Amino acid sequence: MIKRDIRSTASAIILTMGLMDAASMAQAQTMPADGSDIVVTARRSSEKLKDVPASISVIDNSTIKNAGVVTITQMTNLVSGMTIVANTSQVGDTQINIRGINGARDAESNVALVVDGILKTNTSALNQYQGDLQQVEILKGPQGAYYGRNAAAGAIVMTTKAPGDMFVVEGRASYATQDTRLLQGSVSGPISETAGFVLSGDYRSTDGFYRNTGPTPATRGHSVDDSRNWNIGGRIVLTPTDADRIDLKARYGKIRATPLAFDAVFALPGFAGAFGNPLFDEDVNDHKLVYNRNIRGANRLTSKEASAKFSHDMGWATLTSWVSYSNIREDLLSDAAAGSLGRFNQRASCRASVAALSAAGVQLPQPQFLAPTPEASILGAYTPTTCDGIQYTVRNQKDVSGEIRLASNPGGPLSWFAGAYYLHINRHFGTAINEDQGLGALRSLYNGPASINPTSLLFDDRYKTNVYAGFGSLEYALSDRLTFSGALRFDREDRKVDPLVPNVIDPITNGPINPGFSVGAIVPKSRKYQQLQPKVAIRFKASDELNLFADWGVGFKAGGFNSQGSTAIIDQNFNGPLGSNINISDDYRKERSSAYEAGFKASLFDRRLTMDGAVYYTTVHDMQFFEFYTGNFGILRVVSNIDKVRLYGAEMSLSYRVVPGWTLFANGNVTRSKILKNNTRADTVGNKSPNTSDYTINLGTQVIEPIGEGLNLTFRADYRITGPTWFSTVQNQTKRSIFDLFFPGLGTGEYAKSRRDAYGILDLRAGVQAERWSLTGFVRNLTKKKYLTEVVVAPEFGGEFVSQGEGRTIGLELGWRL
Repeated sequence: MIKRDIRSTASAIILTMGLMDAASMAQAQTMPADGSDIVVTARRSSEKLKDVPASISVIDNSTIKNAGVVTITQMTNLVSGMTIVANTSQVGDTQINIRGINGARDAESNVALVVDGILKTNTSALNQYQGDLQQVEILKGPQGAYYGRNAAAGAIVMTTKAPGDMFVVEGRASYATQDTRLLQGSVSGPISETAGFVLSGDYRSTDGFYRNTGPTPATRGHSVDDSRNWNIGGRIVLTPTDADRIDLKARYGKIRATPLAFDAVFALPGFAGAFGNPLFDEDVNDHKLVYNRNIRGANRLTSKEASAKFSHDMGWATLTSWVSYSNIREDLLSDAAAGSLGRFNQRASCRASVAALSAAGVQLPQPQFLAPTPEASILGAYTPTTCDGIQYTVRNQKDVSGEIRLASNPGGPLSWFAGAYYLHINRHFGTAINEDQGLGALRSLYNGPASINPTSLLFDDRYKTNVYAGFGSLEYALSDRLTFSGALRFDREDRKVDPLVPNVIDPITNGPINPGFSVGAIVPKSRKYQQLQPKVAIRFKASDELNLFADWGVGFKAGGFNSQGSTAIIDQNFNGPLGSNINISDDYRKERSSAYEAGFKASLFDRRLTMDGAVYYTTVHDMQFFEFYTGNFGILRVVSNIDKVRLYGAEMSLSYRVVPGWTLFANGNVTRSKILKNNTRADTVGNKSPNTSDYTINLGTQVIEPIGEGLNLTFRADYRITGPTWFSTVQNQTKRSIFDLFFPGLGTGEYAKSRRDAYGILDLRAGVQAERWSLTGFVRNLTKKKYLTEVVVAPEFGGEFVSQGEGRTIGLELGWRL
């Protein structure tokens, strides 16, 4: 099967590249439709895209509007070799993968997010509204030399609307199926001859695609993937002199959503044979998701951000400095997953709810089974009983950062910059499993034994981080055709964790509320992480139509701390009873990557055809990876390290203007990966890197055709194919699960069916466009393709937790510019 996948992948990419005479990539082009050069700032200075010795995909303002880009997911789906997991666990959780380097949930981001020259540090900001976008640049490969920590996979550089000399009111509003609403816009203009403003905002809401079908009146019929969010932002730009510029920004936003849109899938072939039910050993791609929880989930996120940026042109160089403040608070309340392994089986509320539901004739989705008692029942996760408990999670982060940089002004063969950076983070992360007594839910991490939600398991820690960095860059043009560049950055990160869990008894198990207390005191810890991050590049201008480049760089993500007590839980529940040999620590190591890249950028036929391509080879040491464990102890979220991973691949994009107004586009990426060493799970060596799709392919076309009276007919089609994807280091393997302790010989899980299949999504847009308005109809996922957004493999649980992607959306959009 794997060989067949490789052949099909290669064939698909060859076909994509074969469209050279009839394809284009409007979203990663080297020039806009009018033939002028795109200017980018991804390397922290303004330069023509075609001259940058690196792979950059650019989504310009026209593509943002013509493709209807609203979310980071839609943006990601336009870029080859880039995938995303968002809005599956909680709204502040976004994991981006570029060329096989993935972000780990609960760790730092692997992609730098830069908005109007200011580096954002909170991963929760990745999936939030940043203002009226004018251009987005995705710089691929390690960019630590330019952006430091957490730019291991690349950088996303956003440019938002700046005030101009005229008052402008522009925006868009849309309504679509699932009661999906969008209102997004901005007002901008001058305040005086030396000052201007932008006021922007958005409102988005949807009822989602999936409903709770369980018997509980309080949750029946409610959406499990709805969301409501709004943001308002302001920007003031002052130019008191020709040499000075002051840029002030602020944003406030709120999100309300339903979290944890997961369903459990069993991977127990022994159970399937013993009980004659194949649903005990199901392919994740065939699973029919059923939501029947008795707790209505609630996810809340509030953002407050402000920044100030100052630049002064001294003639020979420009001094730039900025300071940024961010305060993002998030919590979630949800049904938990403790019922399947009986943590609350002896509690009166659990036994009463099972008996009542059984007497009422309630049926659980197969292969689950409801009997008069919990012991006689087969319960999965997130059931309508109170036996699951209630999960409550808090993730709050405040950070303050600042930078000062001195950069040469344009002109001459030599350009340079140098600077320093500081960041302080104060983060609080906690998660609790509380008893569900059928009396409601409290939004607090610790509830006493006499409360309506006694806390049974608690992880609660405060993390403080200080980051110090110095950096510089040199670029020298040896001739009109040959240019060398080099950049260097040193980051030092001081981290500290203070445990906040009280040393009290769990009223359910009569053990400590955090199992770590059973093997000793949980005490504060501190660690220092540092890394030198170089990058070198060479560009050769073979002709006016062809640029060749090669580069090498180092990426870095600091290590950190898991919830204190994680090691004790793994040892007590898996390594001891099951002999699992899982090596999890209360802290995880820093991640380092070394990446080589070579490529070209070309244009032909009077710049009607543009194309670029690259090959890359990356070695990652101590890749950070999120692991999820569940058992009768509750749940555990940790970050582990994969000691060594090899990644290599190729990508290509093509752009062809058939005639003025008609564009065809295509791009493709193939990534091959292999785990070379993994002490966390030693038997996974040889498997693929998790969360890395084998390939991505984008095909499409765009037409803008004048029809008279100042009107244009517009049409755009985007077809995105995402290749097969493993989400865990455990792949085509077997693992002994907790169930084997109760059903010896039957509880071994088999995970060959945990790979997500390849899938394709077709989006269409068509409408009429005038100078000041547009009216567009759109369909997302035209064919109603069913696919999974994430598969969280829990080998010791004997299954997976899966989240389903969006269905078909049909809507109408009105745009205006006044």
